Amino acid sequence: MRIFETDPDAMPKGTFSDDTVGRFHSGKAVDGLPVALSEWRVSTGDPDVAAAIAQLLGGTPVETDSQSENFIEVETSVDKVKVILAGSGAITSDLKLWNGSNLIHHCDGVEFLSPDEDKGKPCRCPALMEDRKAAAKSKRGPSPSISVSFRLADDYHLGLFRFQTGSWMLAQVLHEVENALDRIDGEALCSLELELVEYTTKKGRDVSYRKPVIRVLKSWNDAMADPKF
Repeated sequence: MRIFETDPDAMPKGTFSDDTVGRFHSGKAVDGLPVALSEWRVSTGDPDVAAAIAQLLGGTPVETDSQSENFIEVETSVDKVKVILAGSGAITSDLKLWNGSNLIHHCDGVEFLSPDEDKGKPCRCPALMEDRKAAAKSKRGPSPSISVSFRLADDYHLGLFRFQTGSWMLAQVLHEVENALDRIDGEALCSLELELVEYTTKKGRDVSYRKPVIRVLKSWNDAMADPKF
């Protein structure tokens, strides 16, 4: 049944348009402006999932005015969480440039992925990483669009969660994460983190921010067999 494809706003809250029960976020909007967080924020449409997240990761479920299906959010007290990824296929990535709600550029960095009439044609994005970043910052080029699907190691059967990010820092090492996942037979135990980065510029300015990190730890089967887990 596909009745909500033509009228997605009619979908009742608490139901899901994909196979996830909630989403992890590294930031939030305050007065319409994006704000980075030092701990994970989780959104869901299921009160039971929200309660489980609060018990596992801290925080309090709060119903928001969001029209999204994930209208309950929990600002947790943790910056890292053990998760389970079902291989490198649990990660998807491409590059996108949006104009409001309109996708105006969609590529893999070399060729267009959409629309169909342009698929496979050279996207003509800059070759150098720094030039790509500069183009994206000035809204002249696409930014990374990375999606990670996972389960919680502490509550495997709670359901599938998703984390989406446009982080260039994660994009630059994503191939290493995928290669590490490919070396594991089956599901992998990983750590999903908001890693603190601090440094002082040459002009003496202190800089501090968080970057999303995925650390591949070991096979989930091996972790389950470890009595210390």
